[in-house]
Amino acid sequence: MAIAGWSFEGSRARLFVLPVVAIAGCATWMMIPVRSDAGSQSAPAPSQVLYAQNISLVDPAAPPEATDSAVAAPVPETTVAEKPAIDGLRISSLSWRRGGLGSQALVTLTLRNSNDYAVRDIEIACAFARRDGSHLTDRRRLLPDAVNGRSRKTYSRMLVGFVNVNADKAKCSPVAASRT
Repeated sequence: MAIAGWSFEGSRARLFVLPVVAIAGCATWMMIPVRSDAGSQSAPAPSQVLYAQNISLVDPAAPPEATDSAVAAPVPETTVAEKPAIDGLRISSLSWRRGGLGSQALVTLTLRNSNDYAVRDIEIACAFARRDGSHLTDRRRLLPDAVNGRSRKTYSRMLVGFVNVNADKAKCSPVAASRT
């Protein structure tokens, strides 16, 4: 067999072609674009907080006769800033166990909503640690259900995700929620 004047019958040609093919393959593999997983990570939703601001176009240091009635603008009403929906949520009981051949965490927790309104799209963050307390794994889970105002809801054996096999302790807390 011969390509461009090279004969692959001899051992010298075989030793030359194999590294060239390997280098060309590696170079091609390095130039293929890889899809990033950075866009798949969800950021917590911004809370809806209203801030009051009193705006006046009249200079308070100016004498009263210097102010013109055409310049004075009506002062908007001040509104009270709403507290975020996450402030009224807490986890009252928490336990966890392993599932899926010991690699998945199944969490049982009770969420208490002390707000006067229902809360939905609750994001729970769980941190898993070794017996000595050293950190191993973080997992987040979004609960699309709504928890009514002044009530509680229990989630049994909820799959949080894969955890390190050395994990012994779990601590979970709500990190984001929205009003309904």
